[in-house]
Amino acid sequence: QVQLVESGGGLVRAGESLRLSCVASNLVFGKYDMQWYRQAPGKERELVAGITNGDTTYYTDSVKGRFTISRDNPLNEVSLQMNSLKAEDTAVYYCNAHHEVLKDYWGQGTRVTVSS
Repeated sequence: QVQLVESGGGLVRAGESLRLSCVASNLVFGKYDMQWYRQAPGKERELVAGITNGDTTYYTDSVKGRFTISRDNPLNEVSLQMNSLKAEDTAVYYCNAHHEVLKDYWGQGTRVTVSS
């Protein structure tokens, strides 16, 4: 079965950086758009960043200039480099594989906590 496994979360101070990674298995990785979502306590899950199968990237406004998404198709990996972290970035971050026709897949999430 398809698996998306995230790693790289943790506890950091405001202004510091983290790099999240998501590795997919049993997925035709190159056919999917890969996205990162996050869900903060008491809030809805929101789209943070995405990269299409053609390498076009997009970001929610609050992370533009601070976060960078990238993908490595041979390694079936998508990464999210998060710089200048803020307390409001605290959330569980989820990896998502999205296809317009086929079903979406989700990872189990990795927790990011930013202390102010």
